[in-house]
Amino acid sequence: MQIPKGKKIYFASDNHLGAPTKALSLPREKKFVAWLDMVKEDAAAIFLLGDMFDFWMEYKRVIPKGFTRTLGKLAEISDSGIPIYYFVGNHDLWMDGYFEEELNIPVYHKPKEFTFNNKTFFIGHGDGLGPEDKGYKRMKKVFTNPVAKWLFQRLLHPDFALRLGQYMSVKNKMISGDDDAKFLGNDKEWLVQYCKRKLETKHRDYFVFGHRHLPLNIDLSNNSKYVNLGDWIHYFTYSVFDGENMELKEYN
Repeated sequence: MQIPKGKKIYFASDNHLGAPTKALSLPREKKFVAWLDMVKEDAAAIFLLGDMFDFWMEYKRVIPKGFTRTLGKLAEISDSGIPIYYFVGNHDLWMDGYFEEELNIPVYHKPKEFTFNNKTFFIGHGDGLGPEDKGYKRMKKVFTNPVAKWLFQRLLHPDFALRLGQYMSVKNKMISGDDDAKFLGNDKEWLVQYCKRKLETKHRDYFVFGHRHLPLNIDLSNNSKYVNLGDWIHYFTYSVFDGENMELKEYN
């Protein structure tokens, strides 16, 4: 894809809307919607890299209550012709058709490669990648198991299931736990290790992930960079590609 002159590609991740309470989440949601209003003016595309919701689960005719401002703004932007791409995270991995059918937003459950202006981008949420995160990898196998998902949906009333899921997510340290959001150093950051291993077989100009809740822009090798988008809990950071350069920015 060639980015039209004057247009840009935007990336954001880890809003965790709904956490820790609706009242405390609402100001962050309004700020995110204001950011969407800003970027739609010159966006060639918008990438949302997961955990936009602190908990999301879809039934055949039921979705979680709330987030009206965000969903409405995404619908407006999508309807205007600006493509939006969504990568599920570990808190919203049970997406199942709603975004595609109602918002015309494709949803990806695994990292995917894109090319913009002859620059290759390897994009995903970032959970479960690299040599570590072993406990979560085992847990994810359970959560993504079709039988486990079916049992959770069929045995629990949606009101109780959504309340239970939200409670468990709020208690999960991955929301904003200080222990999880400390930079480990290039030699220990498992997403850095993952990127370097991918580079052994194929060059990518940019690896773009969320999940770590840390705004990072790290040189790898061979003119390749790893960008972590931070979050919309503490940092309110995003990344923008103008066709030539990738830059991390903070939204005030």
